[in-house]
Amino acid sequence: MNGHWIAASKALGRYVPAAGPYPHICAATVAGEDTLSGRPVQPAQWEKARYCAACAHAEHTRNHPSTPDLRERIPMRHNDLLTAALSAAERGWHVFPLRPDGKRPAIEKWEQRATTDPDRIRRCWTAGPYNIGIACGPSGLVVLDFDTRKTGQTAPARCEGYLHGWGVFTDLCAHLGQPVPDTYAVATGRGGLHLYYRHPDDGIELRNTAGALGWLIDTRAHGGYVVAAGSTVAGRPYTLRQDTAPAGLPGWLAERLQPTPQRPAGPPVVIELPADRRGAYVRAAIDATLTKLAEAGEGGRNRALFMAAQTLGQLVAGGVVAEDTVTRALADTAMRLGLGEREICTTIRSGLRAGARRPRQVA
Repeated sequence: MNGHWIAASKALGRYVPAAGPYPHICAATVAGEDTLSGRPVQPAQWEKARYCAACAHAEHTRNHPSTPDLRERIPMRHNDLLTAALSAAERGWHVFPLRPDGKRPAIEKWEQRATTDPDRIRRCWTAGPYNIGIACGPSGLVVLDFDTRKTGQTAPARCEGYLHGWGVFTDLCAHLGQPVPDTYAVATGRGGLHLYYRHPDDGIELRNTAGALGWLIDTRAHGGYVVAAGSTVAGRPYTLRQDTAPAGLPGWLAERLQPTPQRPAGPPVVIELPADRRGAYVRAAIDATLTKLAEAGEGGRNRALFMAAQTLGQLVAGGVVAEDTVTRALADTAMRLGLGEREICTTIRSGLRAGARRPRQVA
């Protein structure tokens, strides 16, 4: 088997082939793991097996006092992450751990648990080579996220010549007669750019947006996070481009990012289906999907809407239910969650397109 365990290799400071078992820092094998393949026996054990080198050392040390202190084994890269996390916290930014060399949170309820406490940060980043997430809401930040155009990605009609969200943004500034705001900036691993601004203190809570400022431009605010400088994703570093205090978000930008006023939610959408076994099956599938969406928590609502649209998009592509019916049902549920109308429309379209790639039919 080719490849290696990335997190373990970083934590141990040596190459750990994927063909072998996943080790603890002390080189013991993880319980519940197949010693031949190095894979967890059950899917539910995946997280424990994949990240034990980072998160299980403290417990193992209590049970095996002879284990060498982890601090003696932390490679230089590991210390760099701790330093970067402490540096972000000194700025007043609330940080939390992301998976090693990745973007996904390593903990649940990351927004509530993000911290500026140096002792908590040291304990966390001494335990493993975690990437650094910055929770934008608690940190009082609004981050503009400029992406690069992917190979084969189709541009909107008016954006055909753009290869980067930064170009879209500078042209927007020029069109409105506004200067390009200068502020703290981080270059992402794949050529993107993050600009950090202070959240307005006018009492209006800005949230994440996708495309509100233009193509290839997203924003992160309350309910969102960004990968901090000093982290790496798939081996590519996030680097500091401009080290200065974040500027206040300009008023014209804040105005464009304000949440769309919510329309009063009407009565629930009634989905007409045949009163037979097939109709009952489809109704149960739709009801289960909408119920799961309705239970989405703060910070996960947009992703839950996308996943629901993707699931029902498979039924639409299979000719089981009409797209208009599914769209209205999803939008109704999403509005009751408090998502903005523009965000709802964009996310549903994306989810339906993704679901259409795998049509699902019901006999």
